[in-house]
Amino acid sequence: METSDRPGRLAVGVLGAGRVGSVLGAALAQAGHSVVAAAGVSDASRDRAGQRLGVGISQPDDVIRRADLVLLTVPDDVLPGLVSGLAAAGVDLRGKMLVHTSGAYGLGVLEPATAVGALPFAIHPVMTFTGRDDDLRRIVGCAFGVTAPEPLRPVAEALVIEMGGEPAWIADEDRALYHAALAGAANHMVTLIAESQELLKKIGVEHPGRMLGPLLGAALDNALRLGLAGLTGPVVRGDAGTVRKHVDALILAAPEAADAYVALARLTADRALAAGLLKPEAAERLLDALGGNSWT
Repeated sequence: METSDRPGRLAVGVLGAGRVGSVLGAALAQAGHSVVAAAGVSDASRDRAGQRLGVGISQPDDVIRRADLVLLTVPDDVLPGLVSGLAAAGVDLRGKMLVHTSGAYGLGVLEPATAVGALPFAIHPVMTFTGRDDDLRRIVGCAFGVTAPEPLRPVAEALVIEMGGEPAWIADEDRALYHAALAGAANHMVTLIAESQELLKKIGVEHPGRMLGPLLGAALDNALRLGLAGLTGPVVRGDAGTVRKHVDALILAAPEAADAYVALARLTADRALAAGLLKPEAAERLLDALGGNSWT
């Protein structure tokens, strides 16, 4: 049986045919659903709608009218206004499956639409989207943070599986903390690596990425396999003198990065102390080297 002939195939609309919306829409199309309309405001969105989804750009109310399932793939700050605006404008949302992909928001942001009959879903892919063609391949096997009313949970999980993902149930009240954990790891990692590359460039390292690659690959593997037990470096060794040298060098070369280094070194030492990887006396020496007041 062809995928398009399977029972339960849906007409899919995309409000926000950007990096995320175009990929998830394409993934649903690969599963046999039919993308019928998309909305977007930028030239890039128009291009993605045509190239990835095979549709032109329509008005939001037309997208909703034609679709059974609507992907609300807009920036977080735009999402509340979009939902409330659709509800206030009297757009017929009865029975429409509204799927937002924000990690930070749960079901509350969809309440204006739910109140007029929409079916709410929060389905967040735990993946970065660059706009490149390999984004579609990269969501295969990745986790999706799923939140939906209990009766709709099987539907939400089935949609994720059809897109090639692995559903992970997130309680509605835990969405903000869930997203903070993800953003803190992924986004701040990029910032830290970019900062390290800049520092290495300053001292003449020609290919800092090549230097950092094996080290960071090993560190990430250790962290994911071993957790805090995979921690290495001067903090967990209690090398207060080395840590102080780091701080002094950063104050001179990149003072904007020194505060971040100190904050992360304190957090690392605190976690290592709690895990029994660092002795209290070594932690005190590190605290002095970092110029702090007290462990919390």
